[in-house]
Amino acid sequence: MVNRRTFLLQGAALAASGCACPFGSCSAGSIYKGIPIGVITYSYRTMPVGIYKTLGYVKASGLTEMELMSNDLELDAGAPVNKLPWKMTKEEKAQVEAWRKTVDLKNFEAVREKYDAAGVKAHIVKFGSIGGANQTDDDIEYCFKVAKIMGAGAITREVPDPKNFAAWEPMARRIAKFAEKYDIAVAFHNHLQINATTYDGPLLDWSPKFMINFDIGHYVAANDDDPLAFVKKYHDRIYSMHVKDRTSTAHGRKNLAFGTGDTPLTGLFDLMKKEGYRFPCDIELEYEIPAGSNAVREVDVSRIYCKKAIVG
Repeated sequence: MVNRRTFLLQGAALAASGCACPFGSCSAGSIYKGIPIGVITYSYRTMPVGIYKTLGYVKASGLTEMELMSNDLELDAGAPVNKLPWKMTKEEKAQVEAWRKTVDLKNFEAVREKYDAAGVKAHIVKFGSIGGANQTDDDIEYCFKVAKIMGAGAITREVPDPKNFAAWEPMARRIAKFAEKYDIAVAFHNHLQINATTYDGPLLDWSPKFMINFDIGHYVAANDDDPLAFVKKYHDRIYSMHVKDRTSTAHGRKNLAFGTGDTPLTGLFDLMKKEGYRFPCDIELEYEIPAGSNAVREVDVSRIYCKKAIVG
């Protein structure tokens, strides 16, 4: 007898092999009852790196929406280093920085055409380094120009230290100028450093273009209160979400397969349907990949879980 997980993996294997996607998901898109389900391309960090490989992984996972990591995007546009950022040497990072200053932005127009032809939308580009202490205005504007070409509505970066927002205010003001000029939001991503009142501070007041990229799994791992109350409170400032299933502090802060942890994912989708929230929900694969599987298959299994939770 074939169990549910085996059945889902068999469908995902068909997708990964280039055959028709399970349940017609590729052709129909991955927006279910108005709720966009996508993936942050960090989820494919264990897969081989190469030009347009990540685009193939997204499609093979049955998805048409993504938060695009800048290293994946810039690789497709001709960046000189084919490595994940955390594996690069200082010299290789310097090569990429030099490339950014000289690259013809038409390269990104060609990448956009390729993504459009594949039916995959990058609703966010993650430039995690934007707002770094040593960045010039030209460095910052490059990120917004690229995001604009890609049709993204936001750039993602980590939320600055909540205990010392004031120290980041000068940089926030600089970034806000470009966010407003290009009509592109800056969505702040959390790990374990926020709580229910973090965004009551000044950060979101510095610009109407400052938004939240809410990681519900990390929130559950760091706080004991209801994450759905956070969603209700800040729904008008949430640009997108990362969806994953983590356990609470009491249960070890583990990353687990969807539906097996403490994160109320079905409750989230019920709330979104009830209230009409339509921000993108991007799968972030952080649990241990089972033997015999791979990231493409596990993202697809997670997508199917989300789809079932939304449409029944």
